[in-house]
This record gives sequence, C-alpha cells and structure tokens, in this order.
Amino acid sequence: MKAVVIRQARPGRVFIGRLAKGGDLLGLLTSICGRENVTHGEVRAIGALTQARLGYYNQVAREYKEITVPSPCEIVSLVGNISLKDGRPFVHAHLAVAGATGRVLGGHLLEGCLVFAGEYVIRELEVSPLLERAYDEATGLALWR
Repeated sequence: MKAVVIRQARPGRVFIGRLAKGGDLLGLLTSICGRENVTHGEVRAIGALTQARLGYYNQVAREYKEITVPSPCEIVSLVGNISLKDGRPFVHAHLAVAGATGRVLGGHLLEGCLVFAGEYVIRELEVSPLLERAYDEATGLALWR
C-alpha cells in the first residue's frame, strides 16, 4: 500500500526557545503555536521533567492507556506535528523519557508533563489548503483529512 500525499508544504518561520519551569509541556507548546498563529508545522524538544504522563493507544479497545512517570526524568526525544483540530492549533507529539536507571518509556505526549528545564524548536510549515484533524472511523482516531 502506498502512502497518500495529502498536501505539499513549504518551510515557514522557525521558533526556538526555553520552556518555563513548572509549566505543562503540552500546554506550553500549544500556547506558543496559538500566540504565534502556527497552524501547521513540526515540533521538537529536549530537557527534563519533574513528572511525565504518556499515552498508549490500544487499537482493539480504541482507547488510550495512561502511563505515568511520577519521578524526575530526562526527555530522550520529543517529536511531533502541528495542525488544526476544531479550528485551533493542535500539537500531536510522541515523547520518550528516561529515569535514573536509563530505562526508556514512550508514548503520546499528554497533559501533566511538568517541565524542569526544556528547550524547543517549532518549524512552521505553510500548507494550503489547511489540514484539519477529524474522526476516522477505521481507527477511532482524529487524523488528517
């Protein structure tokens, strides 16, 4: 099966910065996108969290299982994209974190990941017509339409 090309994108603005200590990682990234009117793009981040909340999507049950990391951890990788959902910028990212033993856990970035220190890069993409997420019956997820 071939991948479907939905839209062609052109590079736009690039934002880099530091994330506020104690802030919610997903909330901060979403807020930056809203403030700067970034409707499409890609996002990366590094740093450390005082706690993390990840999600694993159970494809059979069509629901997310929450994975909680209640102790300090390093962000091994955060990569994601930005598009529109319900007319607003929506950050969809995957996060991998490691604790003191080096054991890595990963999944969907959920609210509840509290920043100890963090830096981000948001690369805007100019897309026309705009991509919006909508419910996909085949997967039970909000995917690009």
